[in-house]
Amino acid sequence: MERLDSKALMAAARNVVGDFACSQECSAGSVGAALLSESGEVFTGICIDARSSLGFCAEHAAIAEMLKQRQTRIRAIVAIDDKGAVLPPCGRCRELIRQTDPANWDTQVILPGGRIEPLSALLPFSRASRSQSPDGQEGS
Repeated sequence: MERLDSKALMAAARNVVGDFACSQECSAGSVGAALLSESGEVFTGICIDARSSLGFCAEHAAIAEMLKQRQTRIRAIVAIDDKGAVLPPCGRCRELIRQTDPANWDTQVILPGGRIEPLSALLPFSRASRSQSPDGQEGS
């Protein structure tokens, strides 16, 4: 597998950021996301913020774009706000990444400060802890 070009992925996310008002009750684009699929394609998305709370994160939009191409495996993902700051995925986004493909436990998540961590390090009951019982003891 080729080396992850995190700067290129961040640039792709930055390219779709641009907050705009859709209506008095809805805005979009204050956060952009880019993901690198297993095939090497980059998919992007923007957030939608609605007064009714029915909006969604930029990561969801990027994942939806990837799914339209019948791909499920995410090698890397990043989200960037309209000020240029890298944002960690929220819990809902982390779960969507995980549920889209079992191999996505290994998705490289670009985090603030230039850190890159596998998705499994960001979820409380990751693959490593699945073999343990609720009290932390090794399960059978």
